[in-house]
Amino acid sequence: MKEQLSELPQFWQRLDTWLWAARFYKTRSLAKEAIEGGKIKLNDHAAKAASRVKPDDILHISRAGEVWCIHVLGLNEKRRPASEAEALYREDSTSQARRLHEQELRKLNTIEHSHQRPNSHARELLRRLRGKS
Repeated sequence: MKEQLSELPQFWQRLDTWLWAARFYKTRSLAKEAIEGGKIKLNDHAAKAASRVKPDDILHISRAGEVWCIHVLGLNEKRRPASEAEALYREDSTSQARRLHEQELRKLNTIEHSHQRPNSHARELLRRLRGKS
């Protein structure tokens, strides 16, 4: 009987285990802390670690100054390689564009606040952000 239960398709998963399996957090306890800290929203509502995640759910994840808008595509109880973990979700295109833009702004901010002249890589970033190709 137990073997038959384990073979049944999985329809939902705990939020903390999904975040861990999708490699957003290194441990379940870190995922749980983020959830309890209000950094994760499930379908635009506050979530708990034991909230049920299903395919087609939408997650808003605030992590390290970045905000991700994720569409859940699949479930996985085990933590697999990053290439397989990326198949569990799809990031919204506007979310991805906003995150990349904010990353470049942070790089620019560190360049402008350094006490050295910018190197060639930094100058290229500055040109690109100012729209001067």
